[in-house]
Amino acid sequence: MGHDQSMDPVLTGAEVGLDEVHAVASEAQRAMTKVIEGKDDVVRTSLTVLLAGGHLLVEDVPGVGKTMLAKALARTVDSTVHRIQFTPDLLPSDITGVSVFHQDTHTFEFRPGAVFANVVVGDEINRASPKTQSALLEAMEERQVTADGRTYPLPDPFLVMATQNPFEMEGTYPLPEAQRDRFMARISMGYPDTAAELRMLANHGSGSPLADLRPVTDAVKVAALIKAVEKLHASPALQQYVVDLVAATRTSPHLRLGASPRAGLQLLRAARAHAALEERDHVLPDDVQHLVTTVLAHRVILSGDAELSGASVADVLDSIVASVPVPG
Repeated sequence: MGHDQSMDPVLTGAEVGLDEVHAVASEAQRAMTKVIEGKDDVVRTSLTVLLAGGHLLVEDVPGVGKTMLAKALARTVDSTVHRIQFTPDLLPSDITGVSVFHQDTHTFEFRPGAVFANVVVGDEINRASPKTQSALLEAMEERQVTADGRTYPLPDPFLVMATQNPFEMEGTYPLPEAQRDRFMARISMGYPDTAAELRMLANHGSGSPLADLRPVTDAVKVAALIKAVEKLHASPALQQYVVDLVAATRTSPHLRLGASPRAGLQLLRAARAHAALEERDHVLPDDVQHLVTTVLAHRVILSGDAELSGASVADVLDSIVASVPVPG
């Protein structure tokens, strides 16, 4: 699927216009919706995270298409793709790599692990031990791996799309807060409606629709699109609005853990990507509000009283959005 990117011309964000960002994203969305039936909003969110240079966590019960979504996004980009099946016996070195000693030369050679790819599909990430899960922390935040005192950069772009089953299910370990905070967004697939499920039976019964999915762009272009999205204008008032929203989660009596400063940074990056998909060169409060639950819900924790009252994280975040003044 990958190709030799060393021969590709180097593109910068300045060379890519918003019309091209929207065109590539629209083409990718059309391709993915042929595979993921009836889930246009989920597909659009995954593309938003891709253009924002973030990582995506897909959580839901088995069999609703989590891995299919991850593979579909990976196939729309002509790049290196590695899949990691997380299991209880998976070791950190299986993910990051290992140094091998050569007897004849008396030297160590680093053999890269599965994380060295443009797109890493982590299947059932919460079935691995916390020690193995933590092997992804440095890679996801700093886009590098450190082994035996040496640092190895990861490819650009670098996207982790991880799936997990609800932590109440047998054989799962809940992701620690530090790990969840590395994911820009968390989405749930949900069950398809009746019409989408009927189309699925008709279209997927004789073979996998992934086989017909062709790339619509490549890793070099995606890196340029991400740089272009980073340049979208966000006014000081808009940035203050993001800070106010994140700060409100820390003072809410309904939350015992609020959002981190990283959450604010990623909310703004995701809002820029959302604005680009809407073909705008500036970010509006609507972009931020549209993504608040998707970007913040997996980072905050309900207070005991809120849980007893039956409130959900989405309810609390909705009330915070309603209480924070919107910039004029």
